[in-house]
This record gives sequence, C-alpha cells and structure tokens, in this order.
Amino acid sequence: MKNLLVAQSGGPTAAINASLAGVIFGALKETSIDKIYGAVYGIEGVLSDTLVELGTIDLEILKQTPAAYLGSCRKKLPNLSDNPKLYQQIFSYFQEKNIGYFLYIGGNDSMDTVCKLSDYAKEHNIDVKIIGIPKTIDNDLAYTDHTPGFGSAAKYVATTVAEIAEDSMVYDLKSVTIVEIMGRHAGWLTGAAVLARNGTRSAPHLIYLPEVSFSKEQFVRDIEALFDKGIHQVVVAVSEGIHDKNGTLICEGGTSATDSFGHAMLSGAGKALENLVKAELGCKARSVELNVCQRCAGHLLSQTDSSEAFSIGESGVACAVAGQSGEMMTFVRISDNPYKVKIESADIHKSANVEKCVPTEWIINGNDVGEELLSYLKPLIAGEVKIQYNENGLPKHLYR
Repeated sequence: MKNLLVAQSGGPTAAINASLAGVIFGALKETSIDKIYGAVYGIEGVLSDTLVELGTIDLEILKQTPAAYLGSCRKKLPNLSDNPKLYQQIFSYFQEKNIGYFLYIGGNDSMDTVCKLSDYAKEHNIDVKIIGIPKTIDNDLAYTDHTPGFGSAAKYVATTVAEIAEDSMVYDLKSVTIVEIMGRHAGWLTGAAVLARNGTRSAPHLIYLPEVSFSKEQFVRDIEALFDKGIHQVVVAVSEGIHDKNGTLICEGGTSATDSFGHAMLSGAGKALENLVKAELGCKARSVELNVCQRCAGHLLSQTDSSEAFSIGESGVACAVAGQSGEMMTFVRISDNPYKVKIESADIHKSANVEKCVPTEWIINGNDVGEELLSYLKPLIAGEVKIQYNENGLPKHLYR
C-alpha cells in the first residue's frame, strides 16, 4: 500500500476545499491507499516537512469552508536542469513518506508544478502518480470547459453587482458606479456580471474585458450615450487588467508590483475610471473593488460548483490509482440546456502555462458581452448549498 499526498496552491476559492474533500473521500475508498496526507502551504510543505493527516476530518464542513484549509503558496519550481538537487529532495521525501500518489489542487501556475514533477518522475523512472486538480476563479485554464471555484465567484459577482445596481438607483441624480472585478488577462469573471441583468434591471450597463483594448475617450462617450437615453444611474463592470491599445494598464500610473511568478498585482482600474468620470462628466462617481470577497464568499456557493469540485477531486484519485500521471482533470461540456458535463483528463503539457480567454466574438462593441457567454455561465451558478451554521448564527468553518 502507498500513501496519498494532496496540497493546495495559488489563490484560494470558495470551492477549493470541496475538491480537497473529494480527494479525501476518493482516497478513503481505495484499498491501495494507506494514509492520506496534506502538505501545509502547498509544495512548501513538502520542502519543509510540514504534513497533516486528513483521514478523519469532517468532509461536510470542509466542503463549505472557503479559502484553502491546508494553506497555499505561490512558489514556482525552477526548470529541472537548473536545480536538480531540489527535485531529488522532493522525490527523496516522497520515498521517505511512502508517497505513491501526489495530487495538486491549483490554477495555471500550479499546473506548471504538476508538469515539472511528473516530467522528473518519468525521466527518472520513479513510480509516483502525479495529477493536477484544476482550481481558479479566473476560469483561464486551458483544456477544461470551466474550473472549480469560478461558478461560485461568478454567483457572488452577479449577486453583488445586482445589489450595487439597486443601491445606485435610490437617488434621482446622474451617477456612475464602477465595479472592479478580478481578471488580469481573462475576463470571464467580469463577464459574469451580465448575469445581474433581468427583465427589469439592465445593469450592468457597460462591461469591459481585458481581451480587447480599452479607450478612455470611448468610455466617456459610452456613458454620455446612456445619459442621453435617459439612463442616469450607470453601473459599469471592469476587469482589473483592462489596458489601452498599447498594452498599458488603465490602473493609475499604468504600472504595478508583481508577484513571485512575475504576474502584475493589479489594483486601481476602478479608481482611475472614477476620477476620469468626475473630471470629464462632473457627475457623482464611485468605484467598488470586490477584491478577495470574490473568492471567499462561502455563503454564496453555487451548488453546481461545489458538487463538481468534489467530484473532480474524487475522480483525480481514481485517475491516479488507475496508473495515470502527468494529467490534469477536466470538465467536458456536453450540453448547455439541459446542462451536462463529463469528467476526463488531459496531458498536463496542454494546460500548464496556457491561458484560456473569453472568445473575442463573444464581446460586443468592446463594452458588452453576448448571449454565448450568458448561455455558458448560467448553469455554473445554479443551485444553492445548504450551509450549516453554528450557535452564533455564522457559517461553520473547519480550522486546521
């Protein structure tokens, strides 16, 4: 019998722990698996020998706990040839702990870790099965229809934008409310704001994604056109990564700090546009940055998202036990209505370091999205999770 090791990496989501619960549930069913370990703080837990046993935790409470129960990291492993001793250390540790299966729950950069580790194992004929479990609210992983965590974040974004729109209409005066939503290069989450529209509410009136260039001049004209139509309380959804035709970020100064992967740590697009509206139009303007609330709103879990996150974690264990390695688990959509998907796996080389963006043909006039995106989104936010509450009236969470 071999032990299974699971870890979480990258930005947390409201559903990442549902995937962890699925992995634990799947591992408990397998007679070939002895102990179930979790590495604390991702691959850092392997390097620092910080593991916890997971076989006895409450999976139902874990599923509704937001963020990452095991802790996360943003450590990028070097290329295999640049630091072979590091990989020797990792796999010596796997041997010491009798690890036969390693599952890594994460996004784009986490799949890079899965790719490098599985390549090393294959190159050195090491029998450790390594599988990637997708996760990201950005929904930008290639070779999967969507990613766990995105549906719940989309549900939160749409709900919050709808509430902001209602709030914006209480005063009879011209105003512009700009909602800044996460998304560096992929606008899936910002596009989800379209779900806030219903038969009587047309907000958000404008939606700007980073897949197309943004013009400040056209933005002002777009708002003026809405004012001319009698829409006086304008609500705008913008991605944090919107940029002009030269690639310069709209966020103030056009520059920002970077994280350990070299990705821009973006903030300020909403505030920059708020100031622009005040200067050019002289009306009331405010900006709202949803920030981390998009990814930790466990009280607004999508039932579809939570259930699928659990299932793909469980399927990852089955995939590893069946002898596969160097794969990322994927969703393949069969139909929108009725919604139906199946879980498969894809070669990790196809998804690691590859971003999936919103098709530009789904974007209308640079300031809206079409029915294709709406049809894609609707099933992913469907259903509500019955949340368990403690005696103080707050949701129960599991703490390590």
